[in-house]
Amino acid sequence: MNNILTFEETNLLCIYNTGSRTGLIDALTEMRDELLPEEETELRELTDSALSKLRSMTDDEFAALELYPDFDE
Repeated sequence: MNNILTFEETNLLCIYNTGSRTGLIDALTEMRDELLPEEETELRELTDSALSKLRSMTDDEFAALELYPDFDE
């Protein structure tokens, strides 16, 4: 996979993971729509980056991800 997820993106995906790539895309899109553009720019940018990577990967690539949060790093 060309689009390696960052630590922050991986944690975001863990929080919103629905068990499927398309479900996670939907959940992140819904969450992003609730963010205020002028107040939550960092989270919006992180979500946009994660969504872009999710949309470009296959379901098999998504299934191979280990989406377990690592909040200690």
